[in-house]
Amino acid sequence: MEIGIVGLPNVGKSTLFNALTKAGAASSNYPFTTIDPNVGVVPIPDKRLDGLFDLFKPPKKVPSYIKFVDIAGLVKGASRGEGLGNKFLANIREVDAIVQVVRVFDDPDVVHVLGEIDPVRDIEVIETELILADLESVDKMLERNSGAARTGNKDAREKQEKLEAIKKILDEGRPARDAGFTEEETHDFNLLTTKPVFYVANTNEQPDMEKLQKMRDFAKKRDAILVEISAKIESEIAELPEDEKAMFLKDLGEEYSGLDKMVLAGKKLLNLISFFTAGSEDEVRSWNLQKGLKAPQAAGKIHSDFERGFIRADVYSYEDIMKYKDEKTLREKGLIRSEGKDYIVKDGDICFFKFNV
Repeated sequence: MEIGIVGLPNVGKSTLFNALTKAGAASSNYPFTTIDPNVGVVPIPDKRLDGLFDLFKPPKKVPSYIKFVDIAGLVKGASRGEGLGNKFLANIREVDAIVQVVRVFDDPDVVHVLGEIDPVRDIEVIETELILADLESVDKMLERNSGAARTGNKDAREKQEKLEAIKKILDEGRPARDAGFTEEETHDFNLLTTKPVFYVANTNEQPDMEKLQKMRDFAKKRDAILVEISAKIESEIAELPEDEKAMFLKDLGEEYSGLDKMVLAGKKLLNLISFFTAGSEDEVRSWNLQKGLKAPQAAGKIHSDFERGFIRADVYSYEDIMKYKDEKTLREKGLIRSEGKDYIVKDGDICFFKFNV
């Protein structure tokens, strides 16, 4: 699962990416410092994995991950190729979801490409460019598909109707996701504005509270996820040793850092749950799974042979194992279930898969 980090130039995207991944992506006070996308794989924080590791004490603890892609700053006119826009828009097409970083702090030493700080305007500038790029794509698809639709081809006619409905929404200045189609129904169109989005308000050390509240109100109106982060402070926290980091967060009364919250927001946006494998001598591990998928698909995350030869899965909950402390007691109490191919895996399940190939 890949999440693209987008925004105008000089809003702190690369600083945030560096803090997320410690990958050392270039970051400076110049537009287009990032030209080729930087990619970082980031562990998903999960206290349950820590609990299982402490309980079973295997040699290894392996978290699940989300991939972040730092995409270069977009500018007004990107859909027409301004600021290398076509290249950057193509990078966005390759990700599963988008996080838009928005600047809500004033700093005379860091130029804003539009002259002044206005978080809602900045969001709308980016969104407009994505909508215009999608309009161009939809117009081309309508033209290519029109001949087959006129001949009465059922699939082509249905595709044409979907595209026309999406075009109507885009013409109104709204994202394609507002057309009401499922991701599956529009997957082949590969449109930018069907991708799920959440927002990061980069507050720096001294946010403009009026602008931050404007951002909060905007996100609430859209029913969107908003994470408030000082990229500068988070980059400093990211350099601390783990024990000092934990102490720092405890002093703040926080369980997770801002970056952790961003990663968890990405997990929520992508509709991911976590299941675990534990109890072996080697490791405890967390696995990402799309919510609603069944046991064989979960087994396939571990190895394709597990899905192909799936027989059953022994399943118990995180809450039960932490309460009773060992699998033997769970068996005695009937809390380990044997589930078949139709079982929908739940967040926090601990699974042992039986297969034969």
